[in-house]
Amino acid sequence: MATSFTDIRPGGWVARAPARWRPYLLLARLDRPIGIWLLFLPGAWGILLPAPPTWDSVRLLALFAVGSAVMRAAGCVINDLWDRDLDRLVTRTAGRPLASGAVSVRQAMCLLAVLLSCGLLVLLQLRPLCWALGVGCMVLVALYPLAKRVTWWPQLVMGFTFGFGAPMGYAAVNGRIDAACAALYAAAIFWDLGFDTIYGFQDIEDDALIGVKSTSRRFAHMPKRFLAASYAAAVVFLVMAAWLANATPTLLVLPAAAMALQVVRLNTSDPAGCLALFKFNRETGLLVLPALLATRW
Repeated sequence: MATSFTDIRPGGWVARAPARWRPYLLLARLDRPIGIWLLFLPGAWGILLPAPPTWDSVRLLALFAVGSAVMRAAGCVINDLWDRDLDRLVTRTAGRPLASGAVSVRQAMCLLAVLLSCGLLVLLQLRPLCWALGVGCMVLVALYPLAKRVTWWPQLVMGFTFGFGAPMGYAAVNGRIDAACAALYAAAIFWDLGFDTIYGFQDIEDDALIGVKSTSRRFAHMPKRFLAASYAAAVVFLVMAAWLANATPTLLVLPAAAMALQVVRLNTSDPAGCLALFKFNRETGLLVLPALLATRW
């Protein structure tokens, strides 16, 4: 495992798991639940925006929590299968189980089959429209790791992928896609674009050496302006979604302030600081919920 900066966290509860399980837990990124939160939160927005009855909200939030954990793990396995050769060349990712050889390709494929089967079981509990959306989401999950090889905008592709929970959650409640849903999805996309660009600043030097593209590299000369523009677009679309759904847009000042704080504190030469800002988006996403819940007050 790399001895320099890495975001792998083999300690904590992972260290107490049986030794033979640990590489699989690390491959699924279960040492870092932030990804589960960032996948779950747009889905929670989509569920709460239409203000369903309380029991329906609880049931769907529970299903989306399980689905987010499973599909985030599946996405990580797919990503690492595509990127195992590149990961060996990047300090932060060199210790990942596939890159380091702790898990074989065959073992990773078996884990992926199990995860996708669990995800399918969750998907079948939702409305039929969600089944069709789920297929579209899997296409994005499969293709996202390739984006950084062909475009300077892989973080935007990531936004379409991670933000897909918003229309999934909305369709799970309403059984349809409408203007409020589209606005919410756009908000999730721009929010993801912003925080994934922050995340990308951790690898900017290694990415330049191996030729990997990213918005972090593309806008390295104006990082705060790009982040501010991404987050401003996210706030505008959140306000639009809330207005279209008769929610209370004024409460969105809270997540807007959290995004503005990230812009102010961004230091692209501090990898650990970028990771901390990236993780702060859990709290940022949670702050959106009061504005959506306000439709019931």
